[in-house]
Amino acid sequence: MTTQTPPGQTPTRTRHTWHLVRHYLEMVVAMVAGMVVLGPVGTWLWPGLDDRADVHAIVMATEMAIGMAAWMRFRRHSWPAIAEMSAAMYAPFAVLLVPYWTGTVSAPALFTAGHVLMLPAMALAMWWRLDEYH
Repeated sequence: MTTQTPPGQTPTRTRHTWHLVRHYLEMVVAMVAGMVVLGPVGTWLWPGLDDRADVHAIVMATEMAIGMAAWMRFRRHSWPAIAEMSAAMYAPFAVLLVPYWTGTVSAPALFTAGHVLMLPAMALAMWWRLDEYH
């Protein structure tokens, strides 16, 4: 069976889009792997880490950033691209922590919204450096 290129698209554009989607999915997997692998380490090193939602959110963002940075470095991305993608893990929490501290956002809402907002933040970081994803 042959793959046909959709009308109006070139094989290069299709390939480029696939690389973007693949990289995005790799970053999501690396983010989850960072939480799964490093989460227990943090809890072991710092018992009671989960007691404060704000501290836990920042530590979790760090775990995700470490996983993603390691994978991006393995894939030979530039340090600025790695820094920007890592910042995408912190940006949603930086915005949401103030409402959390004032009591207008609950801890569960902080975590849910923070994780959901990371996804478009990651996409923006990729869009900013499209030349890295070809």
